[in-house]
Amino acid sequence: MEIPSVHYARSGEFHIAYQVLGAGPIDLVLVPGWISHLEVAWEQPRLAHSFRRLASFSRLILIDKRGTGLSDRVSSKSLPTLEDRMEDLHAVLDAVGSSRTVLYGISEGGPLCMLFAATYPERTTALVVYGSWARALKAPDYDWGFDPIEFESILASLEPHWGDGAAVNVVAPSLAHDEQFCAWWGRYERMAASPGAAVGLLRMGFEGDVRHVLPTIFVPTLVLHRAHDAFVDVRHGRYIAEHIPGARYVELEGGDHFPLGGDLNAVDQQIENFLSELIGVRRGPSTDRVLATVLFTDVVGSTERAVALGDEKWKKLIAIHDDHVRMELARYRGKEIKTIGDGFLVTFDGPGRAICCADAIRNSVRSLGLEIRSGLHTGEIEMMANDIAGIAVNIAARVSALAGPGEILVSSTVKDLVVGSRIEFIDRGSHVLKGVPGEWHLFAAVL
Repeated sequence: MEIPSVHYARSGEFHIAYQVLGAGPIDLVLVPGWISHLEVAWEQPRLAHSFRRLASFSRLILIDKRGTGLSDRVSSKSLPTLEDRMEDLHAVLDAVGSSRTVLYGISEGGPLCMLFAATYPERTTALVVYGSWARALKAPDYDWGFDPIEFESILASLEPHWGDGAAVNVVAPSLAHDEQFCAWWGRYERMAASPGAAVGLLRMGFEGDVRHVLPTIFVPTLVLHRAHDAFVDVRHGRYIAEHIPGARYVELEGGDHFPLGGDLNAVDQQIENFLSELIGVRRGPSTDRVLATVLFTDVVGSTERAVALGDEKWKKLIAIHDDHVRMELARYRGKEIKTIGDGFLVTFDGPGRAICCADAIRNSVRSLGLEIRSGLHTGEIEMMANDIAGIAVNIAARVSALAGPGEILVSSTVKDLVVGSRIEFIDRGSHVLKGVPGEWHLFAAVL
């Protein structure tokens, strides 16, 4: 099998590099870790053999994510968020004509695949996650994550040694004494990203948190993790499998973080076994349940304004308000569910766009002399004929009710999913939301 040609998919203003090989009955897209380079990867016999094996039972789609490899590079001030990378993945899948695919996320590629599978179940046949995490950094309820201080130390040591192959000691320790492999790895690093970009992309990949997404994934899922992974604690993999409904967990022997170290055949065999069960079997979730960002808007002081204007003038003003809102929804791909009095209930497939849309609506209706409040939450919703339901809708409604005039108030779930964007947040503290269990940390979005 010859090395496949590199092609490019347009995602907004960016070009995403991809390759396609094989002609199997199922599409499989491999989302690599934090760096990659499509052409240099084929110089490593272990990787080339793995690609060809995966392509023997699938149509394999390989990508370089935005900011690395042969895809367009980005500045340190515009590093791609998970939402950006979902858009890029969409662009590649559309370019190759893939309506449904198996997502295979390695290391830092895992959170992207998990978020995509929850948000777009209708386009996801199955999910495979290897050596990954739902949250990388330590938290009070997640004490096996990386200590933030230790992580900064890792970043500080990464830059001066970038491109010399030293990282093999961590990512593939079983190959650390293989001079040829270490030389290749150094070249792979240099071609994949500059030292500064590598540090920025790794920091971005470690700052997100998709733990709340896991229970909303209903596609067949395989979680693979090596028992003695030298970089990512095995408890990360166990956590993912425990929180995705029906996930299959396989703990492999070895201490290499990247699958190309150690017994790579064992990794590929597990994937082949898993996918062989799916081929020819019509499986997949009911797409009436999806992960979405729910937005509620509400005009502030509407009763007083209606009294002051009178019914007829108020109706005309609200009709103009509605036109302004719908214009912004079209720009940001929001789906109008319904109007509620003088407000809107809207869903988005990305929290960043939802916040930007709320900001655009706020600015637009101010030209009419109106002020709105907005509330957002990301969670699982149930799609109905002309409505939506689910706890995520209730949470978004409660958040909206707590927002002040002109404020865009969001849950911590939304904040965690837009890590790396240029959106800033002001802490509004913890709140008890009526009818919703527990306390919820809320933030005001500032654009």
